[in-house]
Amino acid sequence: MSSPEPIVAKGLGRQFADNVVIEPLDVSVDRGQRVGIVGADGAGKTTLLQMLAGILDPTEGECRVLGFDTRRGAKQIAARIGYMSQGFTLYDRLSVKENLRFAARIRDVPDELYRERSERLLTMSGLGRFTDRPAAKLSGGMRKKLSLCTNLVHEPELLILDEPGLGVDPLSRRHLWAMLDRFRAQGLTMVVATSYMDEAELCDRILLLEQGRVLADGSLEELLRPAAGRVFTVNAGNTGRGLRELSGILAHIESVHSVQWLPDHLRLVMNADIAENQLAELLPAGTHLAAAEPRLEDLFVLRTEKRTGEQQFPELARQDRGKEEGLVATGLSVRFGHFKAVDRVSFEAPSGELLALLGPNGAGKTTLIRALCGLVAIDEGSARVAGVSSGGGSTALRRQIGYMSQRFSLYLELTPWENLRFFANAYGLAGGAARAAIDWAREVTGLTDIPDKLTGDLSSALRQRLALACSLLHRPRVLFLDEPTSGVDPVARYRFWRVIRELAASGMTVLVTTHYLEEAAYCDRLALMLDGRLLAHGSRSSLNHSLGLEADATVETLFTAAIEQAGTANSRALGP
Repeated sequence: MSSPEPIVAKGLGRQFADNVVIEPLDVSVDRGQRVGIVGADGAGKTTLLQMLAGILDPTEGECRVLGFDTRRGAKQIAARIGYMSQGFTLYDRLSVKENLRFAARIRDVPDELYRERSERLLTMSGLGRFTDRPAAKLSGGMRKKLSLCTNLVHEPELLILDEPGLGVDPLSRRHLWAMLDRFRAQGLTMVVATSYMDEAELCDRILLLEQGRVLADGSLEELLRPAAGRVFTVNAGNTGRGLRELSGILAHIESVHSVQWLPDHLRLVMNADIAENQLAELLPAGTHLAAAEPRLEDLFVLRTEKRTGEQQFPELARQDRGKEEGLVATGLSVRFGHFKAVDRVSFEAPSGELLALLGPNGAGKTTLIRALCGLVAIDEGSARVAGVSSGGGSTALRRQIGYMSQRFSLYLELTPWENLRFFANAYGLAGGAARAAIDWAREVTGLTDIPDKLTGDLSSALRQRLALACSLLHRPRVLFLDEPTSGVDPVARYRFWRVIRELAASGMTVLVTTHYLEEAAYCDRLALMLDGRLLAHGSRSSLNHSLGLEADATVETLFTAAIEQAGTANSRALGP
């Protein structure tokens, strides 16, 4: 018989040695409810989920899940819930069908029920055509969906998900949440930890954690109520000022809590409710101001960020590059055996431009970046980076580029200082030149206080800044960022993009890939890839026009329309 409340925790806390990860909290989850847990890296989300799943014993308080005490009834809980960790928990050498079959057997699912459930899950997930494919050869999105299927095959009463959308492209995330919606409609209780605010907004209730403490708990409507009247958009209007200058002015107004710098406007979050005309009096004459609807990200910034004023950037005056090139690719193709990973891609990104390279998992984005950096051979066509040919990975090419790869390309067993010195040496910097480069890169990225610990023990936000600093030491003319903000919270993401816009304003060409499509709004132009080919390339407004969308359509709407139109046209390129 099912319990009336799937989760009831009282005074639940956890510490490791002297480190308190979860301060004592009370939480209960109603049957059929979907609860989202959000917080910065290190807030305690995973630790809380592991205690709810009976994987980790609390050091304080108690928790009952489906009527069982998590300390004494962990086996009974495990048999009745689905727990999907950040890792995929799949067997790479087993096929899709074998992974699903194995999950059913360890859960004692009878054969007749397994046949009916597996067919339904494979159809729902779109994996029915890939049952014999090894898990290791699935895309990131397909692996996530298979992992979800293995946690649903025994029809659990409670599903616990830790970052289900992390590292997954927007279309796969949409399919994943469509599956979750179907099971939610059947009354399945869910607890979901996520760093994507749009995913949290799909939940009935949201818990905001900071350093193990619950800062907010309620429905989206309840949480956003305090932010009403505190969010505005601003553009320079006829002031003659640039957004950078205007951002600096606003950041020194005491009532302004934070400033988010987007390509064509600024987004303000105020310390308190303020009338639009009162705020207008504080702004330079000619500024265009408008009230905006608050979002969960705004609340996150209000509740977790301490106002510290405008970050002071070192001198990044725009250098006169004349007519020097940024990035140029002409008919570029890369093959791996008979597989064409990049197929005749052509585009340009001039000096000082921010270009977003978007596409589903497996579209060829990372392979294209590695070809431009000279890390994989170009089979057809050509490419130049800051006027230097991409062929051969020459020393001249390495001097022109900075590359921040997925997972931040750091040596986790070294300290941050050791990483900085290692990369300085790799770029040919030594002695005083290396020290000056490290000081400059730290100042640019805001990496002021560096903990004396191994890099692997740092938070994702600190590792992100460290990786960026390492890629900037030699002041490259072109910077490649491959999924640079995966898994970081909104505050860290805002700060990161402020730095990137400063670098682009100084004349650096920046190419970035991201699965968080709102980030593409920071960029000057977008390039959309599918199956190794470039579907579309241009400004957001021009792409919206070419796709027949409203001028202010979101990047996600644009992305989805482009992919769907390409599929309808048998993957025919849309053109710029």
